[in-house]
Amino acid sequence: MSRDRTAEPDLAGAIWRASSYSGGQGECVEIADNIPGIVPVRDSKWPGGPVIGFGREAWGDFIESLR
Repeated sequence: MSRDRTAEPDLAGAIWRASSYSGGQGECVEIADNIPGIVPVRDSKWPGGPVIGFGREAWGDFIESLR
């Protein structure tokens, strides 16, 4: 069985948060870490705009590479 990677996840229950390093100026990305299987990311200045979804492992690798 193949997975359809173009299917849109249901983000209706997403709880968005910005990094504590953003300084609260609204110029940051936000993530929702309560969506099973993915970490959606959006621009905090455009919350109704596009969302990019990362696999949890890929997101973890990205965050680790920043440290």
